[in-house]
Amino acid sequence: MGKTSPFVTNGCSNHCSFNRADHDFYATDPKAAEWLLKLEPNLSDNIWECACGDLSLSNVFTATGKCVRNSDIVARKDGIEILDFLMCDTHVSNTDIVTNPPYKYAKEFVEKALSLIDDGHYVCMFLKLTFLEGKSRRQLFKDYPPIRVWVSSSRMNCFLNGNIASNSSSAVCYAWFVWQKGYKGFPELRWFN
Repeated sequence: MGKTSPFVTNGCSNHCSFNRADHDFYATDPKAAEWLLKLEPNLSDNIWECACGDLSLSNVFTATGKCVRNSDIVARKDGIEILDFLMCDTHVSNTDIVTNPPYKYAKEFVEKALSLIDDGHYVCMFLKLTFLEGKSRRQLFKDYPPIRVWVSSSRMNCFLNGNIASNSSSAVCYAWFVWQKGYKGFPELRWFN
């Protein structure tokens, strides 16, 4: 039996009363990418943005001279490779994976990303701070502890379906979760912004 993707098109599978973004698409404030480059200066020159949305993070990486592979489950802009990341089995060399994944599948994105990169390379996920909670994620952190968690002291926005006008402020705290493949120590907790 073949693999099936966990992605659904629209709606909210947890019986909430509001509509989720299409394909769980919340565009990330580009400032998040600018901060990441300052916080993690050892990132590779090769970055795979595997849930690139409208290229809001990718454009920052490209502008600083990084070679960026852009993929997503749908192409919202030209030049995006249509790819279901969770179904990908292709190993990438000399590459770090950086994204704001669909939150519902964030754990799976972390596990998949770590399975595809070389030892010593990085997986950086822009996630709600609440990602630290939960029994299933506890096992993830035990098996694959992040090397650092960078908590944003000021609230940053993620925009429903890429609509910047839809959000003027955020009540959600975000952080950059950084894994280095092969790391087995305790995570550092730091703050930025």
